[in-house]
Amino acid sequence: MRLIFAGTPEFAAVALRQLHAHGFDIALVLTQPDRPAGRGMKMQASAVKDFAVQHAIPLAQPRSLRLDGRYPDDAAAAREAILEARADAMVVAAYGLILPQWVLDAMRDRSQGGAGLGCINIHGSLLPRWRGAAPIHRAVEAGDAQIGVCIMQMDAGLDTGAVLRQQAIPIHHEGIDADTTGRLHDRLAALGAELVVEVLDAAQQGPLDAQPQPADGVSYADKVNKAEAEIDWRRSAQQIGCSIRAFDPTPGAWTTCGDEVLKIWRAVPEPGSPAADLAPGSVLSADAHGIVVACGSGALRIHELQRAGARRLACSDFLRGQPLPTGTRLGRSAESD
Repeated sequence: MRLIFAGTPEFAAVALRQLHAHGFDIALVLTQPDRPAGRGMKMQASAVKDFAVQHAIPLAQPRSLRLDGRYPDDAAAAREAILEARADAMVVAAYGLILPQWVLDAMRDRSQGGAGLGCINIHGSLLPRWRGAAPIHRAVEAGDAQIGVCIMQMDAGLDTGAVLRQQAIPIHHEGIDADTTGRLHDRLAALGAELVVEVLDAAQQGPLDAQPQPADGVSYADKVNKAEAEIDWRRSAQQIGCSIRAFDPTPGAWTTCGDEVLKIWRAVPEPGSPAADLAPGSVLSADAHGIVVACGSGALRIHELQRAGARRLACSDFLRGQPLPTGTRLGRSAESD
């Protein structure tokens, strides 16, 4: 089967590697343009581009696919490349650009009489739960019991297409080694790569059973920004703990201690509740076993944190350089008291 692949980050690159290793003919790769990244803000290629270049796969990096948008020349060139590829299907994974109707139509027309797949998407949630840009972050943040991957036949809506295959995995929320977005990302990337190969193999044998998504249970996973990763100590310890794990590894949950910004990486709810007269964000204790902080409900024991520009530290190492006396207030609410 001849494929076009559209994707950008490592989540997508895992699937591209698997498709290539499985012997599919990758006729064209679409990925986002190089972006400045890192402390030096040097231009950096995507993980998908790196693989395409290493394996001499034809590559296009349009800024947009909208023929009537800001970059019509980019879109027109991409359209020509897509048509010339004469692919049987397009596999999309975390591409980051919306596919306009002309792309869906072009691939659907091309695939008629063959596998009939058109454009299929590898989506890291159990649809219709968490449609949108950040399904793994939002599932962890919400405390969902499970997550998974859907292989979906794309249509004009936002992750609304019929599901060709799906598989769930549990999300572990308990203990210091509870699941983070980063850990789930790696497991789901591998699972998505496995499932899309299964779908494409099955499609070569005959028509697939595409199941429409149910109308109930729809939720949207908005893109994550750094501002919302600031810890609000007025929330419950359970909610804060989920948020810390949701924003690991990016953008990183953070709080303030005086004028200093601290990122919090590992923390678990502490059994029992602090005294009612202690304000949220107050340090209850700080020793080698962790920093215990009062929350709106319950308390949180921090095990790992990081100063700006420094490396992650266990609490015992952090406290050797910066003691936190009982009663120290974390968070911006302390500034207005």
